[in-house]
Amino acid sequence: MQTLLTSGALKQESLCQTVKKQKITLWEFFQSLGKTFMLPVALLSFCGIMLGIGSSLSSKDVITLLPVIGHPAFQLLFTWMSKVGSFAFSFLPVMFAIAIPLGMARENKGVAAFSGFVGFAVLNLATNFYLTTRGVLPTTDAMVLKTHNIQNILGIQSIDTGILGAVIVGIIVYLLHERFNTIRLPDALAFFGGTRFVPIVTTVVLGLVGLLIPLIWPFFAAGITGLGNLINGAGIFGPMIFGSGERLLLPFGLHHILVALIRFTEAGGTMDVCGNSVSGALTIFQAQLSCPTTSGFSESATRFLSQGKMPAFLGGLPGAALAMYHCAKPENRHKIKGLLISGVVACVIGGTTEPIEFLFLFVAPFLYLIHAILTGLGFTVMALLGVTIGNTDGNIIDFVVFGILHGTATKWYWVPVVAAIWFVAYYMIFRFAIQHFNIKTPGRESETTASRNAEKAASGAVIGKSGYNSPAILAALGGADNIVSLDNCITRLRMSVKDMNLVDKEALKANRAIGVIQLNDHNLQVVIGPQVQSVKDELDSLIGNEQFTTS
Repeated sequence: MQTLLTSGALKQESLCQTVKKQKITLWEFFQSLGKTFMLPVALLSFCGIMLGIGSSLSSKDVITLLPVIGHPAFQLLFTWMSKVGSFAFSFLPVMFAIAIPLGMARENKGVAAFSGFVGFAVLNLATNFYLTTRGVLPTTDAMVLKTHNIQNILGIQSIDTGILGAVIVGIIVYLLHERFNTIRLPDALAFFGGTRFVPIVTTVVLGLVGLLIPLIWPFFAAGITGLGNLINGAGIFGPMIFGSGERLLLPFGLHHILVALIRFTEAGGTMDVCGNSVSGALTIFQAQLSCPTTSGFSESATRFLSQGKMPAFLGGLPGAALAMYHCAKPENRHKIKGLLISGVVACVIGGTTEPIEFLFLFVAPFLYLIHAILTGLGFTVMALLGVTIGNTDGNIIDFVVFGILHGTATKWYWVPVVAAIWFVAYYMIFRFAIQHFNIKTPGRESETTASRNAEKAASGAVIGKSGYNSPAILAALGGADNIVSLDNCITRLRMSVKDMNLVDKEALKANRAIGVIQLNDHNLQVVIGPQVQSVKDELDSLIGNEQFTTS
């Protein structure tokens, strides 16, 4: 028994050493950082829908059109939805400050998240202290508050550093957590060691950083404003640069950085809404949505939001999927029909495009480049037509909730027209390219003996709750012993492995992986689709069980 325990301990120690040796690169750092944005953004999207439904169905125009919803019971419900939906936008920075260390920490994630909140609060308290000692605070003078960009943050009068300030807090807390969460202190101070030391050192470090904020923040603000001026200076091509840039960065997992910059900082514009200065395209839209005195939405903000995605998401990619289906070998069409339909549903209803995009990204990168350009062009066309549909996803839900329900002032009627044009354009471009260049899109591949055997094995396997054969996926990744770290984003498994040669890409694809992206000798991503979280949970369980059995 002692031998088994010792063996297990040595294996665990070896695994820990492997993790420590494989230092995270700058590329991986930004990928991991971008992934953490998805937790608050997912809540943001849901809250936006609640706010959109509540605000639209309580408006006078809709009540006049549908008098039945003017009943006090309905109006109480819609007002409640608006109030609850506004939560995410009121506390967005603190959510980012918590989500970043939570998502990036490798262990003791709860401590990292708690320290994120501590760091954000302490930063603002220290900034308040500095401004108070300088005689700027306390004050209610609107001119002074505006000059110094002072807002009430968690009940603290402090400089509003917005999302960028929260990201800085999150990164600092993550670095402190990774450095000190296993620290050992002398026996007299042992109570404060380990994970307890993380919020303590966070308090000290962020307390000092908070004193520097009033001195350095004007330079950060000027840089972001300059970026915003650069994008806005591009005129009508600004939305196209943003839309195409987001698609081009998506395969590398870095698009979240660009999106967050436009949605939540001065780079996406600044506007006074209901007496408050609001920055960021999405923040401006949501502020106008919840402001009772605002009529209509700002075109300068919505041109970077959902409306720009709709031509490609609601029309273009379904057209590409139909082209891939028609170009498949007749005997293979029944095999890929479910894959394409599920991809279209994920795109149109959920706004998740990777299940379709990754079907042609690797076999025809030039088609993906055309897709990125057409997506950006969709942003520009929607802006030129004066459409004002906001939110984040560009799916049918956004079209109905933030377009149709808010009346013809949003010019939602242009969306089906442009989407139909994009459908035809994508279909013709993809069908011509696939046939002319003999591109091996799904259903056109030449089957090898290995791929046939892998597919046959996958078809007879036991499927878990995720709908995927997780044991086979784990085996294709080289087994539990080959996995150093495992995480996921919206559609992809992100992992670090000991030996890349043990990864069987054909077997992964035979088990319904949409694509496999090898970043370097130890890091790769496996594109699964919307059910990636369930697959990741099943893999975690399998890895844990296997390590327990071997130890």
